[in-house]
Amino acid sequence: MGTSPKIRGSAVVITGASSGIGRATALRFAAAGANVVLAARREEALREVASECRRHGVRALVVPVDVTEAESVERVADRAVETFGRLDVWINNAAVTVFGPLSQTPLEDFRRVLDVNIMGYVHGTRAALKHFRRQDHGVLINISSIVGEVAQPFTAAYSLSKAGINALSVSIRSELALEKRDDVHVVSVLPATVDTPFFSEAANYTGRKILAMPPVYSPQRVADTVLKAAKKPRHEIPVGPGAKQMVMQHRATPAAVENFMAAQVDKKHLSRQEPARANSGNLYRSAPRELATIQGGWGGRKRQAGRRVLIGTALTAGAVVVVPVTVGVGKALAAAAVPRTGKTVLSRLGSTPKRKTGSR
Repeated sequence: MGTSPKIRGSAVVITGASSGIGRATALRFAAAGANVVLAARREEALREVASECRRHGVRALVVPVDVTEAESVERVADRAVETFGRLDVWINNAAVTVFGPLSQTPLEDFRRVLDVNIMGYVHGTRAALKHFRRQDHGVLINISSIVGEVAQPFTAAYSLSKAGINALSVSIRSELALEKRDDVHVVSVLPATVDTPFFSEAANYTGRKILAMPPVYSPQRVADTVLKAAKKPRHEIPVGPGAKQMVMQHRATPAAVENFMAAQVDKKHLSRQEPARANSGNLYRSAPRELATIQGGWGGRKRQAGRRVLIGTALTAGAVVVVPVTVGVGKALAAAAVPRTGKTVLSRLGSTPKRKTGSR
């Protein structure tokens, strides 16, 4: 077994650090005393994040980069080492997505998602491992998704990319094991739906407005998980009970879970009231400045706190609570029936979030 890295004083690279999970993660590591290297396309937004990080008394380096350019990504790693003398944690997080039926999604958009989400992670992995091998220590964290385990309809490119990221993590981990590098770790983090601007930035060819499909978790919860993964690396870490249940149940009853996922996407991920024009989102150019925020306006923090209260109440009442994302296959998978109190709780937990106007 390898040793656990120390966070205070470490050097941490985060791609996609200008908003959402990346921005929340940068602030979480800075609060823990880590020096951060912030990489993304939006330099102005990165400078704002760097300023926020420095308030914690750490150093923050801004490196604008397009992760599809291998040499540029390698320079990010080199600058981290030049600046801090080391590279302890590399977090592959930059990602894009496109919603649409496969037959109606432009092939160039499909390729762009794979280029950013897969090749961007490949470029980051190669850049980080060069220094990890030289140092003989380091933690590579790949932000994947629950859809890498249970693919969704209308997001074939994104689902494919996240499954590919999971495979990349396993493959690299196996290579390192053969090299007997016990102090170089590779972790896959699998969030469910997260309250970020991601859905507002997505390319969309469905004709329907994209919503955050419940259950929705806060970016801060993901950031906390990433920090824990850096401190105590494990191979694969789902974020939130919904993600954990989905992974376990998909492996037990794949057909039931896949059918449920399809129904959920159609009912709760794509609006049946609000249309949306076809667009390529942020695939080829950065999203507007106003979207360079952590929260996406879906109430992730509030809903997360509410779920804890509701689950606690249900357990106190003796209810057997099945996580919302698995309610549809509950009869086939639950070991016990859910009392009426539990069903009421589940109904409230699984309700579709509404985006707050002007709140991001």
